[in-house]
Amino acid sequence: MREHGLEPDLSPAALEQLRTIGAAPLARGPGIRDLRHLPWCSIDNDDSRDLDQLSVAQPQGGGGVKILVAIADVDAVVQVSAPLDEHARTNTTSVYTAAEVFPMLPERLSTDLSSLAEDRERLSLVVDMTVTAAGAVDASDVYRAAVVNRA
Repeated sequence: MREHGLEPDLSPAALEQLRTIGAAPLARGPGIRDLRHLPWCSIDNDDSRDLDQLSVAQPQGGGGVKILVAIADVDAVVQVSAPLDEHARTNTTSVYTAAEVFPMLPERLSTDLSSLAEDRERLSLVVDMTVTAAGAVDASDVYRAAVVNRA
């Protein structure tokens, strides 16, 4: 792992931050849309706990569809340039080998504090796209939103 620039273990500073970090309160305000009412769902396996993506589709006039994809907003829990952020920046992704999984984020973050687990209000980054009946993206936007996984 290290030969390829990856850090398989958390630094002592990252471990300390993980020990003291708590769940972020659900922020409200003009920069955060409230999309908790939508029927968000995950396409992960039933036994998955590290849910980081939800989606919902809404029919539009003329055969188009609005597709929203919510990505877990880890930024709401981990400050930029903090030890846990630096670890994630170094690894950039989880690595799956035959022998072991080397997660980009510690389990406490990915399966609890930032997980888009069912029936939990969470902050997310939403990619909002309107696709025409012909399959062209007609409009798109990216914004922060409060979401709840319904299935």
